Amino acid sequence: MINLVKAKLSDITEMQELVTQEVQDGIILKRTSDEVATNIRSYVLAKDNDKILGYTALHIHSDRIAEIRSLIVSASHRGQNIGKKLVDFAVNEARELNITQEILVLTYLPAFFEKMNFIEISKESIPEHKIWTDCIKCVHFPICNEVSLVYKLDGDL
Repeated sequence: MINLVKAKLSDITEMQELVTQEVQDGIILKRTSDEVATNIRSYVLAKDNDKILGYTALHIHSDRIAEIRSLIVSASHRGQNIGKKLVDFAVNEARELNITQEILVLTYLPAFFEKMNFIEISKESIPEHKIWTDCIKCVHFPICNEVSLVYKLDGDL
């Protein structure tokens, strides 16, 4: 039985282990354990008993925009709708927090998000410049092949 639960500080080591390969491959931005701890309230985990199968974070930029970050599902559990459940949780959390306009995602898997009504936008149109502060930490900076998508919340609340 897979349960979605908010992350705790005691989950950080297992979270870091789960994302190691994707960080090494440059698919997910490396975040130190201290960074994860600072933002622990942003993370939701997909767990089966005590084992983390995947997670994501909803990072709030302003009352207008949030961002889905660090979406990961263990390779052995992909194709079981865990990623979709995590994204749905993040979208619902954004609604509960009264984010008024949109949820952003930067991804190498745009088709996954397009199935959930995210629409592609140009990176230049990302509305909050502070989002780019993470980009300079990326191994691919300044040549980025990630695709920017947004989920529109206008009139959705």
